[in-house]
Amino acid sequence: MVAEGGVVVLSGAGISTESGIPDYRGESGSLRTHTPMTYGDFVGTESGRQRYWARSHLGWRTIARADPNDGHRAVAALQARGFLNGVITQNVDGLHGAAGARDVIELHGNLDRVICLNCRATSPREELDRRLRAANPVFEAEATRINPDGDVELPDEVVKDFRLVDCTNCGSPLLKPDVVFFGENVPKPRVERCYQLIDEGNAVLVLGSSLTVMSGFRFVRYAAKAGKPVLIINQGHTRGDPYATHRVNLPLGQALTTLTDTLV
Repeated sequence: MVAEGGVVVLSGAGISTESGIPDYRGESGSLRTHTPMTYGDFVGTESGRQRYWARSHLGWRTIARADPNDGHRAVAALQARGFLNGVITQNVDGLHGAAGARDVIELHGNLDRVICLNCRATSPREELDRRLRAANPVFEAEATRINPDGDVELPDEVVKDFRLVDCTNCGSPLLKPDVVFFGENVPKPRVERCYQLIDEGNAVLVLGSSLTVMSGFRFVRYAAKAGKPVLIINQGHTRGDPYATHRVNLPLGQALTTLTDTLV
């Protein structure tokens, strides 16, 4: 089916586990011990933003240092060889682009960008990182666990002294990573671009996603309803299994490298 071309890749956190970033719902998934930041908690209180930024200040550095793995490189190779109609990722780590994939639709945004919720100005995460370092010169903490959203676990006594910075454009305190938090909607134009890719494609290939969240699952259901094959490579069951034409339970690096080598 992949050899016929026109495949739309839909990837999840599972494709980045081999780069050292844990997923949410696998056997060692972070949702077992960690509740991700919600949009309501973030915008509702300064303490919520303080907690997020103190923890993400450490976590982002780990994600920024992560390198693409064999799975990311295989997706880029399949695209370069003309087998893919597009790449949609639920991840916010930017690793598909780092591996060479083009025009990736980052469904949930990217941790490398920061947006002001007041004036909507965007800026590089590196710039905010420098400002936070300057505002917290003696901030020392060690991340015990990194999560796919860039959050880590930190004791409350470490978080309470972390100083925030305001937007340099309008002075608002509502600076947020340009990612979709739990409880927040994916921008409608982004969703419509994904549907268009599937309309123009021949099949959907799900990589490393349990499809528990509707933001990704809806595309699988949409493709199946249109009579297009749904192919899933994931370790463990997924919400999309009833819609799958073919299902493979293998590590993604191994499975995708084999697939790519077969098509060379």
